Amino acid sequence: MKTKKFVYWQDEDMWIGYLEEYPDYKTQGETLEELKENLKDVYQELISGTIPYVRKVDELEIA
Repeated sequence: MKTKKFVYWQDEDMWIGYLEEYPDYKTQGETLEELKENLKDVYQELISGTIPYVRKVDELEIA
């Protein structure tokens, strides 16, 4: 099973979050479980190529 880290918070009655690797693509849900399902959907769209110009976060090793 593959896992992805995500960042989330509660804003009044909604849960908002994004995949750590793709911070520009936020989604929301009425419950934490719904947010997780929506994040899975966003991930599938991101890796399938249906969203153009996907920006990512990576690490650069500097000596």
